[in-house]
Amino acid sequence: MNNKKEENVVVLDFLANGYVNSRQKFNTPIVQAIGKQNFTLLELVPKKNVILHLLETVYIGSDKRDKIHHINGKLDYEKLTSTAKSELEHAVLELVLEKEEEFVNFFNKAYPLNTRVHILELLPGVGKRHMLELVDKRKDKPFESFKDIKERVKLMPDPEKTITNRIVLELQGKEKHYLFVR
Repeated sequence: MNNKKEENVVVLDFLANGYVNSRQKFNTPIVQAIGKQNFTLLELVPKKNVILHLLETVYIGSDKRDKIHHINGKLDYEKLTSTAKSELEHAVLELVLEKEEEFVNFFNKAYPLNTRVHILELLPGVGKRHMLELVDKRKDKPFESFKDIKERVKLMPDPEKTITNRIVLELQGKEKHYLFVR
């Protein structure tokens, strides 16, 4: 959705002693996190004697960082620890709720991908019937919130959970088209 670099991340796991399977005697502490801007999975190295907590927001931008020493790089979903995987959905849901206006705007502006498939149909739980109703209702008046979508579209799954599930599927690499993850 956005081409800016990640400025802030949400901690998914903090490994104070590094990875368990590492053969080094003294392991570097590692942080696994997700970017708040583009949902990028990242591996970070905290500064010495810094302790981070799950779901804590940490600055990683180009200015002075108070908790992160450096960024090791991007992470594939498969390399996430079991703790990071279990925290991922909760962290993404919180980010989706923070950016509600942006995602409601997605529902208002989504367009056909081709003559047979609409982008809205790529969302889990949204089929042709929901897609047609969403498009029809937004013609009358643009959606204003997730609550507005739920009230105006019959039997619509929770929009915030639908978006969250789609982002998690994209992070897992299980989708052909990427809507939200860069």
